[in-house]
Amino acid sequence: MNASPQVRSIQRRDVPRHSLDGLPPVLARIYAARGVTSLGQLNAGLGQLASPEKLLGIKEAVTILHDALDADARILLVGDFDADGATSCAVGVLALRSMGARHVDYIVPNRSEFGYGLTPEIVGVAACREPDLIVTVDNGIASVDGVAVAQELGMSVLVTDHHLPAKMLPTADAIVNPNQPGDRFPGKNLAGVGVIFYVMLALRSRLRAQGWFEQRGVSEPNLAHLLDLVALGTVADLVPLDQTNRILVRQGLARINAGHCRPGILALLERAGRWPGRLSARDLGFALAPRLNAAGRLDDMSYGIECLLREDEAEAARLAARLDELNLQRREIQADMQEQAQQAVTAITLNQELPFGVCLCDEAWHPGIVGLIASRMKERLHRPVIAFAPDQSGELKGSARSIEGLHIRDLLDTVATQHPGLLRKFGGHAMAAGLSLPRDSYETFREAFDRQVRAALDGNEPFQVVYTDDTLEEKDLSLDLAEQLLDGGPWGQHFPEPAFDNRFDVVDSRVVGDGHLKMRVRMSGGSRILDAISFRHLEQYGESCRAGGVRMVYRLEVNEFNGRRSAQLVVEHLEQHGAA
Repeated sequence: MNASPQVRSIQRRDVPRHSLDGLPPVLARIYAARGVTSLGQLNAGLGQLASPEKLLGIKEAVTILHDALDADARILLVGDFDADGATSCAVGVLALRSMGARHVDYIVPNRSEFGYGLTPEIVGVAACREPDLIVTVDNGIASVDGVAVAQELGMSVLVTDHHLPAKMLPTADAIVNPNQPGDRFPGKNLAGVGVIFYVMLALRSRLRAQGWFEQRGVSEPNLAHLLDLVALGTVADLVPLDQTNRILVRQGLARINAGHCRPGILALLERAGRWPGRLSARDLGFALAPRLNAAGRLDDMSYGIECLLREDEAEAARLAARLDELNLQRREIQADMQEQAQQAVTAITLNQELPFGVCLCDEAWHPGIVGLIASRMKERLHRPVIAFAPDQSGELKGSARSIEGLHIRDLLDTVATQHPGLLRKFGGHAMAAGLSLPRDSYETFREAFDRQVRAALDGNEPFQVVYTDDTLEEKDLSLDLAEQLLDGGPWGQHFPEPAFDNRFDVVDSRVVGDGHLKMRVRMSGGSRILDAISFRHLEQYGESCRAGGVRMVYRLEVNEFNGRRSAQLVVEHLEQHGAA
């Protein structure tokens, strides 16, 4: 069996009736297909954000933080080891310090030693710093045991999180999570950094109303200065870009493009060969996030958090260089693991059909990289994939990635319910999750997971559908439209970047860089020669590109080279003329 994605069809998005007069026709069509029904929904002003007061638990959270500030208490933030956790930590620390807190610190668990969240073990480490208050950021909603231990040791606990809760909630002093039962906040898709940002907005409002800043001689902070961090964490965590998140990301990108951002972000941009001015959400997700995440995957996320916190440009640059080194190491490790994963899939398909739910495991794999392997194999196979590696305790740590329409956390919940004790712990979102299980339970879990995925799909083979925003005319393949699309973002999860499909003739093609296909193409029946590039698709599309006539799904992007700006087609999918 071919272990590549099976594309059932190229399907054009439905465009409902709308009232988007005044926009260029192509943009109006794109927005309408993403559920935008009025121009007001495109207003990205901060005044359009929902009030923090709608968050369940926000009043109790603000009271706890206000009392801590008033008592000059020791506050310790407990973060997560990914980019959302790092930016959440940075936002919390910077905001609290700007409001007069003098004793604010953070701790982030080492991935391989402590695992995720406020575990009893990490509480023991935190206790050595003698905090009066623990504030979790981007974690905590599942930390029932850890919260209990912290409270037994005399610490108050404020949980701020965005992950889906289990049936039992921790007995924290307050919980702020838009996904907890009874919450009325409209932006259910906030990342962890968005949640702590909202908590800080509410705290500043309380302090302002009580005259805190005047009484303490503290300048009232402009928390919009933290939106660069909020944008980075939101994009990096791949949460859906609903209206709330689009506002946060757009405002943060505007600050970054104006050069008004943290020295650490500027330093990371420089390492990635990017410069403020015309950056998009894609730059945050593909250039900055991997460098920040590399610290948590291979070493200590404190490097990433410190890079974001430092005010000194030289120090920020030094830390960014370290993050860049770690990212290069991560890429090398990932390349080896990816090749091994593909070999494992090939071996599976020699003897049987490819499972609907794919589990991969190797004793030599790095536990910090398995999420990337799961993601890449999911893209290649178009099936839910869980990649496992052993941790220091001897258990298997798994990272899961799913396809559209299959809620991976709910699938794991069903498996756990049907097989009590099989999973040590699990948690996550619709598209991504983490879990752990004993080594000797791997085969049992692998079979149970595949059965559950088959049941969820009613036994139907999972096929990929490539969605587009219709065709473009040759005159539309212009720098002007490419810039309109760039400015029309941010694009991201559940608000996908525009993609189009047309038939082209390949004039010539060559391999460039790290296995990328650079092509010159002409629209069928057209006259202009256009540049096109396909990233990481050499194995899939090499033969098609030599065949001459192709049907191409592509994004229209701005390409900058040697100071010259031009339109470029970025290939998402390609097939020979006449393919179904």
